[in-house]
Amino acid sequence: MATYRLPPITALSSLPTAELATILDRLFEPSVPLHTLSVDLLREQTFPSYDDLVASIGVQLTDLAQSPSTSDSKWLESVLGAHPRLGEKKIDSTQSKAEQAQLALDAGTGQDKVSELNAQYERAFPGLRYV
Repeated sequence: MATYRLPPITALSSLPTAELATILDRLFEPSVPLHTLSVDLLREQTFPSYDDLVASIGVQLTDLAQSPSTSDSKWLESVLGAHPRLGEKKIDSTQSKAEQAQLALDAGTGQDKVSELNAQYERAFPGLRYV
């Protein structure tokens, strides 16, 4: 499999929507709600670096978190919910596959314990995942 390289940060405003979505998927987790939230930001704002781009998306997410609107809260939950649970078997993103590999869970006890802790967290914080 070929290694993906992010395009130059200065090229973002000229890229098609699909490529901007791919960039977001590489920087975060694949998430259509994040695409909807942030693709226009990538197209309309210039960034000196990818770190600055990530910080700007962080501001967008913080704004959602601080909003009194329940629809904004649901939107944020849908973005955060794109990240797979710890120990999850089916993982789409390369970043999460690498993170999960570092867990080195044994097939029995370790996986069961992580699943139990995930469920406990999700009961305490409905709509969120422990990531």
